[in-house]
Amino acid sequence: MLSGKNIVIIGGTTGLGLSAARHFVSLNARVVVTGRNADSCTRAGDLLGHNGLAIRGDATDEGSAEAAIGKCQEHWGPLNGLYHVAGGSGRKAGDGPLDQLSLEGLNSTLQLNLTSLILSNRAAIRTFLEQGSGGTVLNMGSVLGFSPSPVHFGTHAYAAAKSAIIGFSRSLASYYARNDIRVNVVAPALVETPMAQRAANDPVIQKFIQTKQPLNGGRIGQPEDLDGITALLLSDQGRFITGQVVAVDGGWCVSEGQSGE
Repeated sequence: MLSGKNIVIIGGTTGLGLSAARHFVSLNARVVVTGRNADSCTRAGDLLGHNGLAIRGDATDEGSAEAAIGKCQEHWGPLNGLYHVAGGSGRKAGDGPLDQLSLEGLNSTLQLNLTSLILSNRAAIRTFLEQGSGGTVLNMGSVLGFSPSPVHFGTHAYAAAKSAIIGFSRSLASYYARNDIRVNVVAPALVETPMAQRAANDPVIQKFIQTKQPLNGGRIGQPEDLDGITALLLSDQGRFITGQVVAVDGGWCVSEGQSGE
């Protein structure tokens, strides 16, 4: 499906990004993944083998995405796709319900989840326009951007960032369609990743997830649950798909769930 494709994954050394990278390589793509942690970069590079490169970079730094794209072009040629996964919770910085939200929490959460994505998308779009070959951008959203869960997931700056990603991505999809550049969003519910450990290890939340995400017996998602749709959207098989938001949520958006209260 991805044979011959050159793909950059921003935030691809752990969790959802690393799972995608390994899947893409198995489909004969060549990938460059970025991450902030040197150890995770080393591990990712070992796992990906000769069709993968892992480089250290902070997605919130201007120029980080350009460096990854440059590395991709240097080693393998034109960029075909960008998958932006980098982001995370702002709870430790002060995100939470609006009446408790600190300015530091707001700024940190938006920078991590929205600013970083805008920067990587800008780098990819500029590259696609320079190459004159079209290309694909896939952005990581969240069901919390459009399907809130007030009892267990009340982080309002995070929800604002993920909602903004949808509007931003759809605007890009509309504007750059004439350049054969596609932009889509994948929006997972609760998935077991390093970011999700608070929820993954909370028995009350796990009981809630059994009915909120009822597919496959009711469970937390796994990173590989997203691999198929991400590969499709970055491949030529998705060549007529743009401006879409695909929820990979185990039924979250069509289930009430039980709050336990």
